[in-house]
Amino acid sequence: MAISKIDEDWPKFQLKGSRFNQETFRGRYRHFLDVTDPRTLFVSKKQLDDAVKLLDHFKNGTLPEGITNKQLWEAQKLKQAVFHPDTEKKIFMPLRMSGFVPFGTVSVVGMLLPNPTLASTLFWQWINQSHNACFNYANRNATKVTPTERFVMGYVGAVTIACSIAAGLSILLKKATNFSPTTRMVIQRFVPFPAVASANVCNVVLMRFTELYDGIDVVDSKGNVVGSSKIAAKMALKETAVTRIAMPAPILLIPPVIMTFIENKTHFLKRFPRFHFPLQVVVCTSAFAFALPLAISLFPQFSTVSTSKLEPEIQAATSEKTVSYNKGL
Repeated sequence: MAISKIDEDWPKFQLKGSRFNQETFRGRYRHFLDVTDPRTLFVSKKQLDDAVKLLDHFKNGTLPEGITNKQLWEAQKLKQAVFHPDTEKKIFMPLRMSGFVPFGTVSVVGMLLPNPTLASTLFWQWINQSHNACFNYANRNATKVTPTERFVMGYVGAVTIACSIAAGLSILLKKATNFSPTTRMVIQRFVPFPAVASANVCNVVLMRFTELYDGIDVVDSKGNVVGSSKIAAKMALKETAVTRIAMPAPILLIPPVIMTFIENKTHFLKRFPRFHFPLQVVVCTSAFAFALPLAISLFPQFSTVSTSKLEPEIQAATSEKTVSYNKGL
C-alpha cells in the first residue's frame, strides 16, 4: 500500500493495537484520550459502518488502493469507542468510556453542591453508584458470562457502602460543635470522596467477582486463547480497583478547593451569585475530563503477564513466555 506524504506521521496500522506506546504512561494517556473522546458519541451509523467495513477489508487482505494508515487508525478509534472488545457488541451510549464524563458529570455536580442535606447526599450517592455499576458491567472483561444476580449484588453492595459512609460522615460532622460554619461547609464538600472511593472498589469487586471464580481468557501473541486464568483475573481486578480509587480523587477534591477559593478570596460570586451553579458545573466537568484519562492510563487495557506466573495448565498450553488479557475499563 502506498503511503501518502500526509500519512508519514502515523505509524503502521495494527489491528486491535494502539498507535501509541502502551508500555509508557504517556503513550497510554494519549491512547485513552482517544478512547474518551466525546466526539465519538456523535458519529453517524454510516460512519461507523464504513469504519467497520474498512477494518474488515484490512483483516481479510482486501484493502482498496489508496487507503492510508491515518484512515485505518481513525476507523479503529471509532470502533473501539463504540464496540466492546470481547463481545463485539455496541455499548449503550451513556455507558461508553467516551460518555462517562458527559453523562457522569450530573452526579458529580450533585454530590458537590453546597449546603447538602442528608437526603440530597444519599440521593446523589445513589445516582452516582447506579451509573458506576452499569458502567462497570458494560466495560467488564466479557470473556465469561456474568450472572444477573452478580450484577444486582454489586449494585446493592456499592450503593449501600457509598450511602453508609456518606451518611455517617455527614452525621458526625453535624454533631461536631468545634467547627465554624465556614470550616464545616469546606469539610462537608470533601465527604463524597471517601464514600465514592470505597464504593467504587466494592462496585468493581462485586460486579466482576465471577471473573475471580471462573478466571478470564488469556491469549498468545497471535490472539489465540490459551486458557482461563484466575491469577490473571485477580491482577485485572486489582488494577481496575486502583484506577477506581484514583479516578474520583481529582474529580471530588479539586472542585471544592477551587470553589472555596473563588467564594472566599474573590468577589466574583458575591457580585454575580447567579453564576455559582454554572461555574460549579464548568469546574466539575473540567476536573472530570482531566481525571478520567489520567486514572485509566495507570495500567494498559490489554496487560501482559509472564506465563510462568500463571497456572500450570496455562504454562503447559503454550510455549510463549508471555500472554495477555483484557483488564477491562
